[in-house]
Amino acid sequence: MKLYPLLFAIILILCSCRSQKYLFTNNSGDLSDLPLTSENYEYIIKPDDKINFSIWDNDNLSIGSVFSIYNSNEAYGKWVLVEANGQVSLPKIGVFQLGGLTCSEASDSLETVYSKYLVNPIIVVKVMNRTVSVLGEVRTPGNYLLEKDKNNISDAIGFAQGYMNYADLNKIQLIRENISYTIDLSLIEPNNPHSILIKSGDIIVVPSQRRKIFEQKASTIIPFASAVTAIGIIATLFLK
Repeated sequence: MKLYPLLFAIILILCSCRSQKYLFTNNSGDLSDLPLTSENYEYIIKPDDKINFSIWDNDNLSIGSVFSIYNSNEAYGKWVLVEANGQVSLPKIGVFQLGGLTCSEASDSLETVYSKYLVNPIIVVKVMNRTVSVLGEVRTPGNYLLEKDKNNISDAIGFAQGYMNYADLNKIQLIRENISYTIDLSLIEPNNPHSILIKSGDIIVVPSQRRKIFEQKASTIIPFASAVTAIGIIATLFLK
């Protein structure tokens, strides 16, 4: 008799234990299709990107200069938007095509153009709106800026200050362009999933282990079951 309430409580907990799910897409992808950071990769500038444009020792021509803590060109602001046709408007030279170029290609092209006005210009082009979302069982979930061209999945988890205790490393989801990839980060081989290249717009979801719900519910249901068990024992004694 006294075992029934406890068994009921355990069954109730187990039935309610489900893995945490984030249903962003029903399309599954093959993990082998994802490039690794060891491969040659550079981000290609596209429409709606926010561009930071810096010329060494020429803050008056720069837009959000990385070479100075100040940006003297307030007329342009801290960044310039790439238009739908891939063009931007830059100081001194006006409209210039950046869409379809990598940041290094854009810097080289602009150095050539600005050399008509400046002696040996040093130009840095950066994209300011490349982000990745990290959700689930991490310490600080949120959106994070990708400051480097090459970021791997371990970098992204690091942006979120690492895993929580209940993180399920066997079933991490990477959602990219409406396709979901399941990644087992408990593995190192084959192809070292820690080195999977993260791209702008990616969503990384770290689900919780099943035991999380069990342990959370057990702290409230088991004392209740114990109380019911005690009542059952007392009732049994009176009925004898």
